[in-house]
Amino acid sequence: MVRFPLLPSLSLALAATGCAALPGGPSLSPRAAEAIDPRLPVVDTSLGLPADPALIADLAAIRARALAAATAAEPALRSAAGVVAGAGPAQSESWVLAQQSLSAAIAARAPFTTALGDLDARVAAQIRSGGALVPNSLAALRRLSSELGTIDARQAGELAALQARLQR
Repeated sequence: MVRFPLLPSLSLALAATGCAALPGGPSLSPRAAEAIDPRLPVVDTSLGLPADPALIADLAAIRARALAAATAAEPALRSAAGVVAGAGPAQSESWVLAQQSLSAAIAARAPFTTALGDLDARVAAQIRSGGALVPNSLAALRRLSSELGTIDARQAGELAALQARLQR
């Protein structure tokens, strides 16, 4: 039997050369990021960033339109409340008149609900475009959403109460 005494040494030498760093190749040395303690808190530097001026301008326009529409719907809501209060039994002429008045109040709120939809569409467009919502922009958006949501809840509650009175 022929022995190859150099074979184990040669294969060990070849394996060791595979571990050597190639010039220009990736290093297996620790990277700078690995020296950072992952338990350290990350400082949020976005708090000082200004709100997006285009978004703020759009929110102001939507707010103005929504508030004007909500104000314009108020007389129709008051009128419907008065007509519903005087409505007779179901299917009577006064009841039908109250139903029509209630429908007119709902229609009068259409520009307001359209403005609410425009607000949602503007935010969705901002997100889809990849535009950042920095904290100041997000705070302005939340304030407007809360303000308009309060108005919407009040008016929708009034309409629901009027509808409930007609379904007696």
